[in-house]
Amino acid sequence: MAHKLYKPVSLLDTWIQENNNLVNKWKQQEGGMNTWNQDQSNLKCLSSEFHKLLMKIQGVPLLADHAQLELTVMYNACVYSVALSQFSEAELLFAQATERVLQMRGEKPVTSDPPVFWRKIMKSLKDTDLNASIHWLLCLQWAVWLATCRLKMILELQEELSSALDLLCTEVCDDRRRKGKSPDTPLLVLDPRRLVELLRVCTLIAHGAEKLSEGESSEALNDLQNASSLPAPRTLVAYTHLLSGSCFAHMSHPQMALQCYRKALETDCHCVSALYQSMLVYRQLRNTPAEIQALRLLHSALMLPSATEPVIAGTHLLSQSLLLCSQSLSSFLSVPSALSVLHSLALKCVLHGRVSEGVEHYLDLLAVLHSEDQHQVSSKAPHLPRLPELYLEAGAALLMVQRPDDCITLCEEVINTTQDLLPERVVLEEPEQKGEAINGDVCAEHEDKVEMLLWSGAAYLLQGHCHTHLKDWKQAMTHYTRCMNLLMKVRFKKIGCQPQILSADMVDEQGTDLCVLQRLKGLSLCGRGICFIQTDQLREALRDLQLSLQAFPECVGAGLWCGEVLWRLGRRQEAAACWEKTWSFTTQSTAENIRLYLQEPQTGPLLDSIELRQKIQELVPT
Repeated sequence: MAHKLYKPVSLLDTWIQENNNLVNKWKQQEGGMNTWNQDQSNLKCLSSEFHKLLMKIQGVPLLADHAQLELTVMYNACVYSVALSQFSEAELLFAQATERVLQMRGEKPVTSDPPVFWRKIMKSLKDTDLNASIHWLLCLQWAVWLATCRLKMILELQEELSSALDLLCTEVCDDRRRKGKSPDTPLLVLDPRRLVELLRVCTLIAHGAEKLSEGESSEALNDLQNASSLPAPRTLVAYTHLLSGSCFAHMSHPQMALQCYRKALETDCHCVSALYQSMLVYRQLRNTPAEIQALRLLHSALMLPSATEPVIAGTHLLSQSLLLCSQSLSSFLSVPSALSVLHSLALKCVLHGRVSEGVEHYLDLLAVLHSEDQHQVSSKAPHLPRLPELYLEAGAALLMVQRPDDCITLCEEVINTTQDLLPERVVLEEPEQKGEAINGDVCAEHEDKVEMLLWSGAAYLLQGHCHTHLKDWKQAMTHYTRCMNLLMKVRFKKIGCQPQILSADMVDEQGTDLCVLQRLKGLSLCGRGICFIQTDQLREALRDLQLSLQAFPECVGAGLWCGEVLWRLGRRQEAAACWEKTWSFTTQSTAENIRLYLQEPQTGPLLDSIELRQKIQELVPT
């Protein structure tokens, strides 16, 4: 009796069972993976198993009752290939599978042109039991095109994809009903319907980002609004709000942009790009308090452990980060490093009257930099100023809050770091004098020499300000003089002329370095001139202050103190003219455009403009 009930197990049943065992193994492992490396290891292992099974099935001639199984296993194997970014391998599997199916039906192989290829396959198998399986593979092809940023291919097959989507949902539902009745149905490792939902949203987002980067904000906004109406994980919904905000920002609607960024954050609190874009809008609107608040929140968010991408049921294998990797989208999602944001926050606070708060941020930044390897810092925060410049900025901020001793310490660190690297002489040439043969390494080395001089000179300048604040006039004069002596190492060479000492009329002909050098020269001469005034050396003071105005004509301190010296020397009409000229400056650069350590000092001896105007009024005959 037992012998009569025995039924031999066919190869088909064995392969179905093997496929289902692998699928169930993945389902069990999927929820228990904790790290990316563990995830990748499991993917590679299961991918290898599915490919081995596929080779077994393809080792025999394709029969009608085997075709459905082969395409199912092919789908499962391709899912893992795509998940591992093995896109060429996946497309090769597509070609092999469809060629075998066409051969089974007695049809010729199709062309290698992708759109023609898929149209031929879909037409050939439209009214067969393999219709659903071909749609599954088409969706994976769609995923490959999206992951490799080939949006044109997707657009070219848009009509076929749209019709396939509608059919797929019905076919998946029917397939589920069949599964309930037959335990021998081959299982899928990834639900095609959930995959389709993800692909539709990701494609609209990618296309919207592409349009936005090309300046077509209205068209991009239309795609993003369509995406926001589709079912999607909250991370992707946040992306639609974020990019919509960027569209409005490009269309000069900042308030609407801010609303979209707020929605992005409400949808996904880990969408730090929305905080960054909000900060940029506030900066454009010159709303400094809001900008500082956005910077503070952005820094706090960046310091939190990276949020793990949420697991989306049925689509964990093909994550949104795999499908959304275009350069256009990445540029909108990118944010500066936490260190760069902290530096921006510190600088912004100091420049806008919140100096004590800015000082604390600078000290936090320097503490982090001291605790980390500088090469790692450079790679993580490429836009962060170099360490000597950060020391100088922090030192200037410390002086503003009347901590001159701490400022002197930081400046001494800069001087000690640069003193062995200072060149004996630097010649700045007119641009036409620089031949095209000069390579980048030579230019970089030349720039480094100039920077060393600038940093060391600025350190001496700040130390001079500190001693002025402490009313140690002798030490202040010594440091101002050291700054000027360094600047004397720089010469400017015009075409056909010998190198000469820098002067103010050369600034317009050269770039930033000359501007900074002249400003350093003007501020150090001004500082020394003020020290001479405090020690009653008026003739020496007048000389330095006039030289300061020659080097840096818009130096307010030099102009006011020069007038004061002239007044004390009895040259009151000249003094009044000097003060009037100084007050007439209306084209001064804003503080935002001047390096923090090159700002005119707000400590030490200062003149009251109200008192000076009263002196001028005394000259007017009654």
